[in-house]
Amino acid sequence: MTGTTGSSATEGTRATKDATTSVTGAVGAPGGTTPDTAAPGTTAQLRLAVALDGAGWHPAAWRETGARPGELLDAPYWTDLVTEAERGLLDFVTFEDALGLQSAAFHLPDDRTDQVRGSIDAVLLAAHLAPLTTHIGLVPTTNVTHTEPFHLAIGIATLDHASRGRAGWRPQISSRAADAAHFGRRTTPQLTEDDVTDSESISQPLRALFTEGAEVVEAARRLWDSWEDGAEIRDAATGRFLDRNKVHHIDFRGSDFSVKGPSITPRTPQGQPLVVSLAHAPVPYEFAALGSDVVAVTPHGRADAAAILAQVTEAVERTGRDLADRPLRTFADLVVLLDDEPGAAARRKARLDEVAGSELASDAEIFTGTPAELADLLLDWRSTGLDGFRLRPAVLPHDLTAITRGLVPELQRRGVFRTEYTSTTLRGHLGLARPASRYAKAG
Repeated sequence: MTGTTGSSATEGTRATKDATTSVTGAVGAPGGTTPDTAAPGTTAQLRLAVALDGAGWHPAAWRETGARPGELLDAPYWTDLVTEAERGLLDFVTFEDALGLQSAAFHLPDDRTDQVRGSIDAVLLAAHLAPLTTHIGLVPTTNVTHTEPFHLAIGIATLDHASRGRAGWRPQISSRAADAAHFGRRTTPQLTEDDVTDSESISQPLRALFTEGAEVVEAARRLWDSWEDGAEIRDAATGRFLDRNKVHHIDFRGSDFSVKGPSITPRTPQGQPLVVSLAHAPVPYEFAALGSDVVAVTPHGRADAAAILAQVTEAVERTGRDLADRPLRTFADLVVLLDDEPGAAARRKARLDEVAGSELASDAEIFTGTPAELADLLLDWRSTGLDGFRLRPAVLPHDLTAITRGLVPELQRRGVFRTEYTSTTLRGHLGLARPASRYAKAG
């Protein structure tokens, strides 16, 4: 199957379904959310994030009027996008990343020169944006197959310090065997054309990598806990900077690696930065159930959303996770093209498809319509139990500003989206408590 440029080359992709969607639905009862402050008589607040990638999620986005292809590697471009997302009061933004160049094929590199190729490091980008923003969560993607767990943990912990509690992390396995050649230490399975026909076929050959990835997330979480709150005394008069009894070795041993610990980075403002994963099939659902705070899924319709949530629940039960102690927020991904005039977004997509030479394909549902029509769809799908949505703007900055200046005001008018930030941390935005260090509990 051919995936869209910028689509995740990690957890697998669901069968593509290019749908132009306009759904008019009643506001459903929310499921699984811890509500933000809401006006009396209104439903719980909807949660919204955006996934930022290059010039947008359509492979021809960089050629669209208003795009900024000459600035894709420039910090001010990303600053403009993220500050616009924050102006729209969104919960968080995610940044794509990979160990190889983008490709039109899910499982192989390509030699195309008519699509965006090249990117900048997601964690370093998020760190740059941290002091330039005040409320929005910053969630970079990093590879967990070829990157040392210790380095991943301290990088995300540092981001949480730099952002004062707004860091998240999207761990991603390496589904392309070619990525291993950059490191020369191991090989990974080469997916075939038969493997990439559907999400389940993709995930099965990668099961061992998902198992290892879950261990990497667990090692990172233990490193984040290895410093208890109050470990830093910083008392110049007595000469005591550190309480050594509050800094712990984690002694973690995975299938193929071990981490002694402790971290070099003290406990962060959130205690545990937010972990977000993208999942399309039972194997990655289990990965999310083991270690994520948020799982982004890719339904193609309301009934599909309900079916997927049932599979996520089954994965939670298999892993023995206690949702009362560790809630799991569920977001649905949508690629969006938004215009105020009815029919304009569909026409714009058709023009972009013509420029690209093929119809847009994606693991996620593709929506074209007005902000009001998208609001109808989001509220209809939310009645299945979804907590929120991660929207992928097809063209940047056009579809991002359509979200912040069109969709958000529409949701606010319906009383289902915040009118101001009421928390200063990413965990707070999603109604998730700050956890205590597991070592402090044991002690």
